[in-house]
Amino acid sequence: MTATKESPSGYSQFACIGAGFSGIALGATLKRWYGITDVRFFERHSDLGGTWFANKYPGAACDVPSVLYSYSFEPNPNWSRVLPSQEELWKYQKHVADKYDLPSKMTFGVEVQRCQWIEEKKRWVLDVRDYKTRNILHHECRFLFAGSGILVTPREIDIPGSENFKGSIFHTSQWRSDVDVSEKNVVVIGNGCTAAQIVPSIVDKTKHLTQIVRAKHWMLPPIDGVYTDCMKSLFKYLPGTMMIQRLLIFLFAENELKAVPMTTSAAKFRQKRRAYAEKFMRDTAPAKYHDLLIPDFEIGCKRRIYDSGYLACLHSKNLTLTNERALKIVETGVETDRGFIEADVIVMANGFSTNTFLEGVEVVGRDETLSQHWESFGGAEAYNCSAMSGFPNFFMLLGPNATTGHTSAIMAIENSVNFALRILKPVIGSPNGVVELDRKAEERYVNRIQDDLSKTVWNSGCQSWYIQPHSENSRVWNAMVYPYSQGYLWYRSLFPIWRDWKITGRTRSRKSVLWLLLKSLSVLAGGSAASAFLYLLWKSQWNFKEVHADSTTALKFIYLRFN
Repeated sequence: MTATKESPSGYSQFACIGAGFSGIALGATLKRWYGITDVRFFERHSDLGGTWFANKYPGAACDVPSVLYSYSFEPNPNWSRVLPSQEELWKYQKHVADKYDLPSKMTFGVEVQRCQWIEEKKRWVLDVRDYKTRNILHHECRFLFAGSGILVTPREIDIPGSENFKGSIFHTSQWRSDVDVSEKNVVVIGNGCTAAQIVPSIVDKTKHLTQIVRAKHWMLPPIDGVYTDCMKSLFKYLPGTMMIQRLLIFLFAENELKAVPMTTSAAKFRQKRRAYAEKFMRDTAPAKYHDLLIPDFEIGCKRRIYDSGYLACLHSKNLTLTNERALKIVETGVETDRGFIEADVIVMANGFSTNTFLEGVEVVGRDETLSQHWESFGGAEAYNCSAMSGFPNFFMLLGPNATTGHTSAIMAIENSVNFALRILKPVIGSPNGVVELDRKAEERYVNRIQDDLSKTVWNSGCQSWYIQPHSENSRVWNAMVYPYSQGYLWYRSLFPIWRDWKITGRTRSRKSVLWLLLKSLSVLAGGSAASAFLYLLWKSQWNFKEVHADSTTALKFIYLRFN
């Protein structure tokens, strides 16, 4: 056994756990906004990309239109289709990372095991283990970001006996390219979004494919399509067309928010969507499978699936759909409550651990670990989906409650990055600057967001990965979904509530001194409007302390209009 060695400490102003969409957005925005390049990324995989590097199963693709599932600051007029493949998305990520010279700042094949705030230094210290050498690297930074994603850790095989199986068995996110399914008996366990992409991609190659259904999902017609050369040229050479397309798709997606509240008007909208989805499923899938496929719960309670050929492929003669309960995996297949299913290959499409964040990383703040902090609330949470009290200069990207099932996670990532960098702006140039969230502000935010979630379709009772199982308190805990419009999260990230933050060691630049002088003159002159204008001009930040309540009410209209 090789002894673990410890390496001398490294340092960077910024550090980020993960080098996927979140990490790339952080690195690019730091350079775009502040010209900062002193950042180090720690990635467990052998290359950048996160989810879109790891998930290489057959048929892997995005289910959000490419024009929306991309950075607003890096539009791509050359998408080949509406719903891009895993390979095309990864190439887009690589292009953006290369443009901002980020790969040179990335360390691959490592695992961040521990992060601890050192008060005396006003720094975070990271313990990073190299997978190959097993050496421990110590790295220090002033500002720490967690961008490790939300669907990261595959669920373990929950059927006994897998160690006895003589064939190949693996999770969808760990697809083995060396395993040929041609003329093999394949068993796919699970029927969520991933399985709906895999099954139609491999069924024609197999000798026989058996899919074990564990749950029901509402499925909608495909929204995919190919971008023609003419359309690509239009997007590339006619200014504004990409932005207009992005806006229209965003508004179309946000329209789905009408189905979220548990109100009379929302129920009517859901009923129409349900009838539409049920008709599509009955018209497309074999009649013998209708009872196995069509749900009896509210549409929207779970993440919907856009059909990419799955329902039609169920007509294949070499495919069997069953809801038999798998009891045990044996040498040659799966024993069920009704018999035996022969298998050469078993694919576990049983999803990922959810409602958990930074799994496997111990984060130690001022007085407690992140796990202890979340236990005190009853589940994973974060103020504005990004920050926790007691953890100075630390932000999460795509953190608790950041995403919504109806629109792009990339928007949530950008909102989180923009929010964090606005909060950090006053201390970026200071050697000892610290920003820290107020505990009471965090409690108010968390209570409000969980209360609002309790009045939505996501908490309406179906078995969903949105909901935390076996919550220790009486409250049903949902750490996966943002209950409002992403437009509201954008607004809340654009205009932080500064009274919720304690900021020490601010940078005092010549511009700041001039601003204070101009502000004093403005106040003396009674020019409150001029004061706000000068604040925006010199600091590029607006402080809406006095009008926050009114502006919040107004700009939450997208959500509240349905109540």
